[in-house]
Amino acid sequence: MILDFTQENGILRQSVREFAETEIAPNVMKWDEEQHFPIEIIPKMAELGFMGTIFPAEFCGAGLSYPEYVIVVEELSRVDGSIGLFVSAHNSLCTNHIFLFGTDDQKRRFVPDLASGRKIGAWAITESGSGSDAGGMRTRAARDGDCYVLNGAKHFTTNASIASTFVVMALTNATERERGISAFIVERDTPGLSIGKKENKLGMRASDTAGVIFEDCKIPAQNLLGEEGSGFGDCMNILDGGRISIAALGVGMAQGAYEHALRYSKQRMQFGKPISEYQATRFKLADMATEIEAARLLTMQAAQLRQAGKKSTSESSMAKLFSSEVAVRVANEAVQIHGGYGLIKDFPAEKYYRDVKLCTIGEGTSEIQRMIIAREILR
Repeated sequence: MILDFTQENGILRQSVREFAETEIAPNVMKWDEEQHFPIEIIPKMAELGFMGTIFPAEFCGAGLSYPEYVIVVEELSRVDGSIGLFVSAHNSLCTNHIFLFGTDDQKRRFVPDLASGRKIGAWAITESGSGSDAGGMRTRAARDGDCYVLNGAKHFTTNASIASTFVVMALTNATERERGISAFIVERDTPGLSIGKKENKLGMRASDTAGVIFEDCKIPAQNLLGEEGSGFGDCMNILDGGRISIAALGVGMAQGAYEHALRYSKQRMQFGKPISEYQATRFKLADMATEIEAARLLTMQAAQLRQAGKKSTSESSMAKLFSSEVAVRVANEAVQIHGGYGLIKDFPAEKYYRDVKLCTIGEGTSEIQRMIIAREILR
């Protein structure tokens, strides 16, 4: 496999890294403590193409490949996972759902504004009583002439408070469970749509996470996304790509935590020499570096399959499962290498430790990934 070895990819990685180090790194802890999503950096991100990474120029996108998109998410997440998560949800979930399953008219109406960063997207599927069990959702969409009327509430929606365009899953046939789910494009100013509680989270605190409420929310029938009843299957396709995003998110945060631990280990003196000279620390660093590289390879493999238009269900889940659990292990060891300083907010290790746990939960828990992988290999 040719992964990240081209000159163009190296330039891309360096440009994203420079942006992250310059525009994000100085503000990471401030945004985290204030739970502030930095809407002020969106114009710069849009200028660099981060808001429309995988979409063609005719839709105001950057026209990057999926492996290149992985590089963008990884490098942003290396500095702040909250920004990587924002870019992931906007690109691979909301905008990509419209781009892949929308009509030509829907793509022309919605994708350019999203891909250019003029609008922000959110993807709403989870509910308070249905997470992994999407078929148990209770949000309903009833046909009323040339409209659908939505009633219900979504939970844990990334970008909810700042989004202008939502892709929302709802039941159009309550007796069919998964086969009764349909997807809809809902604009922020639609009467009956309101934003619920913004969550006070352990980690990823600069990433906006809130509920979305629909009370007799009437939308045009032309905003049905895909066929009625096709929503669940389309969502599974979108999640195959979304899990590559979370894998890249995990790789990036693991890389950031590792680099800080490596640097600290060379500076921290104990018993007359740096702790990097002790075998206990050296073996930790060796394991961290090896697991990160393995996670990166799995993620790039899944991204290349996606780019080639091939099925990547198993590979996406493997990448997401492994990368997210590697991120947790690496962040844990980074705190351990820092010792007492690993618990103090003056050092980055404690933030990585809080942030990485999301990767083992969002877009399908580790347990769900194992179920998917087992199902695929036992077919």
